[in-house]
Amino acid sequence: MPEGNEVHRFAEVQAKRFAGKTVHVDSPNGRFGDSAMLDGRKLKSIEAVGKHLGYVFGKDLTLHVHLGRFGDFTDGAMPMPDVKGVLRFRMWTAKHWLELRGATDVSVFTDEQWTALLARLGPDPLRQGSDPAPAFAVIRERKTPIGALLMDQSVIAGIGNIYRAELLYRARINPHRPGNEVALKALQAIWKDAVVLMPQGMVDRRIVTTRPKDRPHAKGVAEDAEVHYVYHRTGKPCWICGTKIERGEMAGRTVYWCPKCQKD
Repeated sequence: MPEGNEVHRFAEVQAKRFAGKTVHVDSPNGRFGDSAMLDGRKLKSIEAVGKHLGYVFGKDLTLHVHLGRFGDFTDGAMPMPDVKGVLRFRMWTAKHWLELRGATDVSVFTDEQWTALLARLGPDPLRQGSDPAPAFAVIRERKTPIGALLMDQSVIAGIGNIYRAELLYRARINPHRPGNEVALKALQAIWKDAVVLMPQGMVDRRIVTTRPKDRPHAKGVAEDAEVHYVYHRTGKPCWICGTKIERGEMAGRTVYWCPKCQKD
């Protein structure tokens, strides 16, 4: 499932190619029935909030896209390729084309619907000026494990399974610790860490969370096997203490941690 960094990267790249331009939109497989409403209109802007994308075409015309677990875009310079597979929707200009497959939702929102969606989402570390104080207040009131709270988009928007695992490791906090037992100072540190790490993951679609000094190869670009501390490293030795990384299930997803560095 794409995390917030990937969604924001899509918005940034696509805005450079399509925002401010009149675009064509269709749905070759008929999976997006409102495509005719947007065809031939000017795309004013593209917004990314958490894991949601909003393509603003005008009043009550915001195309909402949620990629879910399997959604992904392909794009390129014209000419546009032939239709292949289940193609949810296409958008194109005289110079560029964009295709979307596998998304959970592709639908036109009214302004009221878009505003209501934003109101349900927590602060987003990738949105400049986003205030984390409401998220801290919610976490500090709940007995729910911090690992589940970080994945709750109504608490903090955009954090997914990779960042959940890695941010908690870097903070030395066990994912099973109740939210109300996590110090405010620790929550502030996690947020600050996310604000730095998540934009870095927008650069080349590669999420690197390990510090150079902690990797087996401390110099140069991180190798693929050493980009994470705990994520997808079950049974492998912790880079810091050598203890085997453990895994479990939490909030419907697999969670990873080091039992020594992240004590309960």
